[in-house]
Amino acid sequence: MSNQQVRVRFAPSPTGGLHLGGVRTVLFNYLFAKKHNGTFVLRIEDTDQSRYVDGAEKYIVDCLEWCGLTPDESPQVGGPFAPYRQSERKALYREYAEKLVMHGHAYYAFDTPEDLEKKRADVPNFQYGMAHRLDMRNSLSLPQHEVEQLLQADTPHVIRIKVPEDETITFTDMIRGYVSFDTNTVDDKVLLKADGMPTYHLAVVVDDFLMKITHAFRGEEWLPSAPVHMLLWEYLGWKDQMPQWAHLPLILKPDGHGKLSKRDGARLGFPVYAMTWADPKSGEVTEGFREIGFLPQAFLNLLGMLGWNDGTDQELFSLDELVEKFSIDRVSKAGAKFDYEKAKWYNAEWIKKLNDEQLLAAVKPALANKGIEDGADDYLLQVINLVKDRLILINDIYEHAWYFFKQPQEYDLNAVKPKWTDAKTELFHTYITQLQQTENWNAADLETNFKALLTEKGFKIGDAMLPFRVMLVGGKFGPHVFDIAALLGKDEVIARIEKALAAFTA
Repeated sequence: MSNQQVRVRFAPSPTGGLHLGGVRTVLFNYLFAKKHNGTFVLRIEDTDQSRYVDGAEKYIVDCLEWCGLTPDESPQVGGPFAPYRQSERKALYREYAEKLVMHGHAYYAFDTPEDLEKKRADVPNFQYGMAHRLDMRNSLSLPQHEVEQLLQADTPHVIRIKVPEDETITFTDMIRGYVSFDTNTVDDKVLLKADGMPTYHLAVVVDDFLMKITHAFRGEEWLPSAPVHMLLWEYLGWKDQMPQWAHLPLILKPDGHGKLSKRDGARLGFPVYAMTWADPKSGEVTEGFREIGFLPQAFLNLLGMLGWNDGTDQELFSLDELVEKFSIDRVSKAGAKFDYEKAKWYNAEWIKKLNDEQLLAAVKPALANKGIEDGADDYLLQVINLVKDRLILINDIYEHAWYFFKQPQEYDLNAVKPKWTDAKTELFHTYITQLQQTENWNAADLETNFKALLTEKGFKIGDAMLPFRVMLVGGKFGPHVFDIAALLGKDEVIARIEKALAAFTA
């Protein structure tokens, strides 16, 4: 690593939900920056106004906040290279596009959408490039005076890069090593659109230069764009300041065949977005990892292990540990298969790993969604302590803890009634009296006193323990029965025994 300060950026388009692959790109950017005491920049690439979606930028920012991947510079916090939205930098880009035209590296193209459509119909696999550029209406094929007239008349036009013929473009990728491209296979990409907005190709190069980005991490699907970007760095005179590139492996479908998509998640029953996204255009709601009950720590942990490992058997990493251990040379070239069962395992392990106070903020909304909002924090913390080892998703909390907040309305009578006797009814009436007189209300004393009563009355522990559990929770489930009783409190336990006895003896 040189003495130059590391600066990385995540540059999403505000067009919809944030795919877990996007969050992994953020994570690897963040880890690399923090590992090298660098700066992590969030830049919003909103140059394609036709695909812009209201609320998408806020959603992206909220996702990063939930994950704890806070940018050092962004539209929200500002920074020395503001503005950080490309739409607010629009005036910058034409200057560079015109400079490319002036030096013969780009040209004006006046083709209408109809012209292009006709050409695509006439020429199979048409590419606007060296093979066909002179067949089109542009400043390379038209006389100079006609070009000037078209420009003076404000004729709609785009600016395209002029890709050279018969050249090989090479660079060294931080993950893939030596990469080369034949320019004869690269088309003349649009750099500046008719509305004056830059395309991704121009904007990403100009902004990375102006914002002094030193390392660019992006998905491998952007690899085919690399030769155009390389040429722009060279043609603009900035080649020696070009960032080092790392093209991250794809996150694949569980069967390994192709990139994981939102459609795969819907088909296979798991989320692919960090947080739930409600599309304001279509009204479609796509559930996210947060809302389904994932902890941000687990979400980051599982993403960190998709295409990277530290060379040991360790699987659980906090964000700080990932920063400490991360190295780009441990990132795989091959795509990483997404395994939802493994993802849930990470979450279950993190639920066990965090303390009760850390889980409280996540548990509260999960219970509130089920109508339980009146629990005091100290009570909730005790509930969490008793059931957290049973949870896979945070949203499982209701299934495993509802009986701490309301009495059972139904009982597993098949577990109790076949062996129920009048003697057992009498036993539990006696137990109610014992409980009313109990002063030391804790699990250990409750268990000791109950077992002493059973011995005194000639019952085996198994004869009464299951019925007592069913009385408290309605069935054969839950943590240690005396831990449940201790938390419910004297009046509630007595009320539940009385209510259950009526059902058992009906």
